[in-house]
Amino acid sequence: MKITQDIIDNKEYITGLRHYFHQHPEVSGKEYKTCARIIKELTDMGLSLVKVGETGVAAVITGEAKVLDTKAISSAPHIILRADIDALRIQEKNTCEYHSINPGVMHACGHDAHAAALLGAAKVLQNSRDTFAGKVTVIFQQAEEVGAGAKVFLQNGYLNDVDRVFGIHMASYLPTGTISVKKGECNASCDYFKITVKGKSAHVSRPDLGIDALYIASQIVVSIQAVVARMIHPLAPALVGIGKMQAGTNYNIIANEAVLEGTTRAFNEETRTRVNEAVTRIAKQTAEQFNAEAEVTFVDYASPLVNDDDVNAEVANVASQIVGSDHVITDMERSMMADDFAEYLKVVKGQYAFVGSGNGSSTSYPHHHERFDVDEDAVLIAASLHVEYVRSLSN
Repeated sequence: MKITQDIIDNKEYITGLRHYFHQHPEVSGKEYKTCARIIKELTDMGLSLVKVGETGVAAVITGEAKVLDTKAISSAPHIILRADIDALRIQEKNTCEYHSINPGVMHACGHDAHAAALLGAAKVLQNSRDTFAGKVTVIFQQAEEVGAGAKVFLQNGYLNDVDRVFGIHMASYLPTGTISVKKGECNASCDYFKITVKGKSAHVSRPDLGIDALYIASQIVVSIQAVVARMIHPLAPALVGIGKMQAGTNYNIIANEAVLEGTTRAFNEETRTRVNEAVTRIAKQTAEQFNAEAEVTFVDYASPLVNDDDVNAEVANVASQIVGSDHVITDMERSMMADDFAEYLKVVKGQYAFVGSGNGSSTSYPHHHERFDVDEDAVLIAASLHVEYVRSLSN
């Protein structure tokens, strides 16, 4: 393994930042202290920066080297490096010295490591501008967990006139020292839906006088399972999941309202549309059968995440130089998990890479687990990958 020497020299700095972010997690859209710390670090590096939305941050680093190879990019490139910064509503059960001090909030997905790695990379790039050409915009994105942050950067024009976009995610299910760089479809879309069934209350002893929203909602839950099984092409993976159901006020009262909340996932826009339309149709028609009404709302959290083939080859080459070609994974299975990095990839060629962060013990818990943690060597690998990818486009 060949971690960039500049990164090794900044190990204490990167690790310290990761500990700070882990200890002070903040939920989506409320990353105020996280944002303030990022601003401080970037300012100390001598970078000019702007806030994007309430808690996002962007800063530009301008390279001073000449482009030596123009086969891939005709002029000095503009590259975006992205890290997400929000945490989750989980009560941490780790007892390490840097455990969360915010009750009920935890960095259980590695975003603390993402932010620290990118800050470390920014510091190295700023101090070695003669090693790369073009412009690097580092963005620290809020609200990934609710699919809202990427849209803020897009709406503010940060993906305009960009040649490449690159992001990294920790992967506790991969051993430290491995990097996954997959071509094409990588992660599914994510749409949130809410179904509200409107019925009519009555005593349970007289169901004929009421309209049982709870019963109708139950029928919707069962019927929706047919969407993937019978309405979608069997070679086009999709998912419909309902994780929450609320109904009723008392054991002997027919529920006048029931609320279902769930998600749909797909790997392409055509399947995504078919699934969402089917969920809406089934919910409304099922309610109508029982003289009730169903209101269905969808929220777009993330598009299907599709990596560019050319950029995939570029990143795979750099990854092999850091961890060795036999530790670069190119055939990882597609995942039904989603990430709003996908929104950037819809408008700019790019790659989302996964850096192994599990060492077989305390750092191999699944993401979103109350004992999730990362092997800090993986944070250094991620920082190196950021730096060396930027440098690779200049030679």
